Order: sequence, then C-alpha cells, then structure tokens
Amino acid sequence: MKFFIISDIHGSAYYLKKALQIFEKEKCDKLIILGDQLYHGPRNLLPLEYSPKEVFEILNQYKDQIIAVRGNCDSEVDQMVLKYPTMSDYSMIVYNNRKIYLTHGHIYNKNNPLPLSKGDIMIYGHFHIPEISDINGNLFLNPGSISLPKNNSEHSFAILEKNKFTIKNLEETVILETFL
Repeated sequence: MKFFIISDIHGSAYYLKKALQIFEKEKCDKLIILGDQLYHGPRNLLPLEYSPKEVFEILNQYKDQIIAVRGNCDSEVDQMVLKYPTMSDYSMIVYNNRKIYLTHGHIYNKNNPLPLSKGDIMIYGHFHIPEISDINGNLFLNPGSISLPKNNSEHSFAILEKNKFTIKNLEETVILETFL
C-alpha cells in the first residue's frame, strides 16, 4: 500500500492540482488529508487560485481513496459538500503491524500527543513546516503544507511506502526521509 499525504490545502486549487498530478504519477493507493482543506483561515493570506468550491469538486473525484481528518479551519458545512468523512479529530491506520495516528495538529501533536504506545507513529500537519522527530521511541511526522508553507519551508507532501516516509517538495526533490 502506497500512501500520499498532504496537509493544509487551504482552498488552493492550484497547489491541489499540482499535488494530485504527483499522486497519479506515483500510482498511490490512498490520499491522506490532514485537515484544513477548503478555507484559508483568518491568519493566512489567500493562497494561489483560492477556490474552495473547485477544491471540493476535485477532492470528491477521489472520495474512495481519501482518508481525511478535520483541521482547525474545517467546519461542519464542509462535510455537507465533501463526499468522504472529514470531521474526526484523528484517525488510525495499521501499517506493517504499527499503529499510525493521523490528526491535524492543532489539538494533538508532538508536544501534546495522543496516548501512544511505544513504536506508534503520529502524522500531523497544522504547522506548515515539514518535520521528522523521534521522541521516546515514537515517530512524529509532519509533511508540511502544499499551499502555504511557513518558516522558509517549501510547498511539500509526503509518501509512505515500503516502510519509508519521504517528504518532498512539489518539484519532487526529497526534503526529509526516515525508515519506520
């Protein structure tokens, strides 16, 4: 199973389309979205080609491949237009006998983790900065933001395949990677 992981689209049709071109090219099985899908929020500038309507229309075409969680800029009205579940604060998948928790990051993150067992992994967004941290035997992974990177980071996404988590920019250059 090959997972394509994005966060913080914030309504940018431009960056979503760029990311989905890579998703298709990489032949990924699942698209994990770590929240903040449609709206930019009050603290962010409008991203390039800001169009929440176009973003939900595009995402709905991938509804059977998407695993999504709610971000702090997502609301109940978003669930009315999105054709896949998106209102959970976190989700969990099992990958090669390891629990991987998916969350946005505004509630749970490396500084305030979910109740993890040793060896569990948490993937979150929210901070718009790619990161890989190992804290007390748990991996904390952040793919960054495809639309609104912060702290001089790049527009980025992640791929999880063959026990390797790789963060790349939208030109597909590796930024960070680790083996699970």
